[in-house]
Amino acid sequence: MNDIRVRFCPSPTGNPHVGMIRTALFNWAFARHVGGTFVFRIEDTDAARDSQDSYEALVESMRWLGLDWDEGPEVGGDHGPYRQSERMDIYADVVNRLIESGFAYRCYCSAGELEAKREIAAAQKRTPGYDGTCRELSREQVEIFVAEGRQPVVRYRMPGTDFTWNDLVRGELTFQAEHVPDFVLVRANGDPLYTLVNPVDDAMMGITHVLRGEDLLSSTPRQLALFEGLKALGVAEETPAYGHLPYVMGEGNKKLSKRDPESSLAMYREKGYLPEALLNYLALLGWSMGNDVEFFSPEELTRAFTVERVNPNPARFDLKKCTSINGDWIRHLEPTDLLERLVPFLESTGVSSRPIRSEERDRLVQVIPLIQERLDTLGAAPELIAFLFTTAAQIEIDPDLWTSESAQVLRMAGTILEKLPDWNADAIQGALRESLVEGLSLKPKLAFGPVRTAICGRKISPPLFESMEILGKAESLLRIENATAQAVGGPLSE
Repeated sequence: MNDIRVRFCPSPTGNPHVGMIRTALFNWAFARHVGGTFVFRIEDTDAARDSQDSYEALVESMRWLGLDWDEGPEVGGDHGPYRQSERMDIYADVVNRLIESGFAYRCYCSAGELEAKREIAAAQKRTPGYDGTCRELSREQVEIFVAEGRQPVVRYRMPGTDFTWNDLVRGELTFQAEHVPDFVLVRANGDPLYTLVNPVDDAMMGITHVLRGEDLLSSTPRQLALFEGLKALGVAEETPAYGHLPYVMGEGNKKLSKRDPESSLAMYREKGYLPEALLNYLALLGWSMGNDVEFFSPEELTRAFTVERVNPNPARFDLKKCTSINGDWIRHLEPTDLLERLVPFLESTGVSSRPIRSEERDRLVQVIPLIQERLDTLGAAPELIAFLFTTAAQIEIDPDLWTSESAQVLRMAGTILEKLPDWNADAIQGALRESLVEGLSLKPKLAFGPVRTAICGRKISPPLFESMEILGKAESLLRIENATAQAVGGPLSE
């Protein structure tokens, strides 16, 4: 491995969402491309919002997607622990050293006083921000505040200069000093904030490149300033290079929110999107392989990925395109692979037994060639093929599907098929076409539609004649007999 170290550091709040996963993917692909180290750490210092369930969902989602990490939870490494809740003593020590060295100070301003400062700044049309009241307090002033029972926050002392850096995605950026006032590192109750723990972890874990969302762009000047203090203390060796990934936009050109249904990673898993397909599509949200190539494997992605090809402009999440790519991936799978991925969906919906029986698995082997070209998601399969895993007596048909010609068509179909000596798709199609299309002068849709409804219980199904071959002659004829009775209002056969 080379010396490049990147990280993915989500907070375990709520369910993983696609914007978060896109960030993980870009960091992972970059690390794998350059032979660097991909660090996975958990920012769980917000006890009120963090949960163990969310943490477990994060870890499991990363594993499901195949985004393996070199250091982090359940893997370990030389820079642990990798959960911030287990690093509180480290943060407390760093803060004390920052205060002792003059890089940080205790601020005793009350919430009311801070609000008054904001109102004055607004009235004077000045940029809002802390004015440094507590920067140079005398010992007597501190004693008065302490006697009043004030609990101080800890603020970082900004240098009062503009900040310019070369963003890996956006090029040279500058923030003027007036827009980056002294900021809080530690709350009055002693809880460290993101503004402290994130850079400290980056420093102590030797992170060299930070690829993160555009929403964190405004915090970068603060982190650049803090790194100067951390380097002076010997906590950090170098300041990382920063790159800010474009927003992922949803409907109406609004930033995709974790509250939007299409942002939930769990939804895609439940509906049967493949992890390879999701990674493929998410990679296209702000990055391009070039030459109009839009279908590629994770391995091909890592070979091609460079930060230079990341587009700074917002990327729109298009569910239809994501689904289309998922369908392409389903068709790309080997039939045996697709079978194994379909089994959990058949089991969970009751289409098959749980666990699936050997005869049901054999039936699925026969079915896959009929549906692989038609599926866009694995979750669509159970409803599409359920009729092949049930009996004639269990087929339920909506009476509204019958037309005035249905009974005549079904009677003729049953009579012709019963005499058929060879039961295969070509023979079935030939016999029905001769008797119904040519014999009754019906259009194929009107001729085969009632037969499809009788066999499948619905108007849309896998190829009809191949399905009848799989069901067998006796079962197919029984379904046609029952459907004929239903079409004319008679009793069904068992």
